[in-house]
Amino acid sequence: MVSAAALALLSLAACSSGSSSATPAAAAAASSPASGSASACGRITVGVTVYDMSSFITQGQEGMNAFAAANNIQLLWNSAGGDVATQASQVDQLVNARVKAIIIVPVLADSLKPQLEEAKAAGIPVLAVNTTLSDTALITSSVLPDDVAAGAQEMQQMADKIGGKGNIVIIQGPLGSSPELNRTKGIESVLAKYPGIKVLAKDTADWKRDEAVNKVKNWISSFGSKLTGIVSENDDMALGAVQATKEANIKLPIVGIDGIQDGLAAVKSGEMIGSSLQHGRVELATGLAVAQKVACGEKVKKAYTYIMPPITPQNVDQYMGDVVTNKNAFLATLPKLIAQNLASGDIANERLK
Repeated sequence: MVSAAALALLSLAACSSGSSSATPAAAAAASSPASGSASACGRITVGVTVYDMSSFITQGQEGMNAFAAANNIQLLWNSAGGDVATQASQVDQLVNARVKAIIIVPVLADSLKPQLEEAKAAGIPVLAVNTTLSDTALITSSVLPDDVAAGAQEMQQMADKIGGKGNIVIIQGPLGSSPELNRTKGIESVLAKYPGIKVLAKDTADWKRDEAVNKVKNWISSFGSKLTGIVSENDDMALGAVQATKEANIKLPIVGIDGIQDGLAAVKSGEMIGSSLQHGRVELATGLAVAQKVACGEKVKKAYTYIMPPITPQNVDQYMGDVVTNKNAFLATLPKLIAQNLASGDIANERLK
C-alpha cells in the first residue's frame, strides 16, 4: 500500500504516471509477460524527479509508463521546472514517502548532496538517469548517455558539412549540468582538430526551443553573413535555431542531439543536417528497470552507458519508425526490449530479437 505521504506527493507532482495514466501502448504491454523481477517482490513504488518536462523527458515518461504498467510498478512523478530548490524538496518528499527507489534526472550536477545523504540514511537507493550528479559515491547506479561522444559526433557532422572551416555558434544546455559539460567537452575535442573553424559565440538556451529562437536571432543580427553554421546541444534548441533562420530568411546548416520527433522530421526535410539518437523512451525505461532490480535485491552495475547512434539523412527513416510512426507498437514491446538489452549490455539497442 502507498503511504499517505506518497499519496499526497502524487497531488503535488507536476505530472503523475503509473497504471492510471499509462498510454494505450503501455496498457497493452501490461498484458504481455515481463522478464523483470516484479513477481518476486510484488508491487513497488519508485519516485522520479526530473529537471523539467522537455520534449525528451516527455518522451521518456512514456517509456517509463510502459515499463511500469508491465512490471507492477507505481511511479510518483515530479518535474522540478528547472529549479534546484524545487528538486531538493521533491527528493525530501520522496524519502519521506519511503519509496523503494528514487530516480533523479538532476537540474545541476553539483546539487542535492544533503538529499542524497538523507536517502542513504533511510536505506533508499538513488539512481541518476540521463544526467548525473557529482556525488557519485551516494548514487547506487546510473544510466547515462555518453555525452562526450555525442558532442564530438555532432561537431564532426558540422565540420564535415562546412568543409572544416567557417564561423559557428554553439547553443549549450543548462550551464553546469552534466550533459552540457560533457557535450561541450566533446565539441571542443573536435574543434581542436579544425583551426579553420572559429566559434563566434556560445551560450545556453536551457534546452528550450523558445529561448534558442531569441538567442539565434540576436546572433544573426550580430554576425550576419559571417555565420556559417549552428551547433546545438539538443534538438529542441536546434529547432529554435531553424525557426530563427527561417524568420531571418537565411539558410544555415544546423545540427542537434536527441532524435526527438520534430528533430527527426527536420533531418528528413533537410532543415537540420543531422542529430544523434538518444531515445528517451528506451533510456528512461532502462533507468526504471535498473531501479526495479535494486529495489528487489538484485545486483546491478554501478554504471550503464547509452551510446547514441548518429542520425543522418540516409538513416533517418529507420528511426522515424521507432520514435514516431510506429511508436505505440514500439512501446508495446519496450518492456521485453529493456530486459533483453540489460542482459546483452547494449542498452541503446532498438530491436527485439
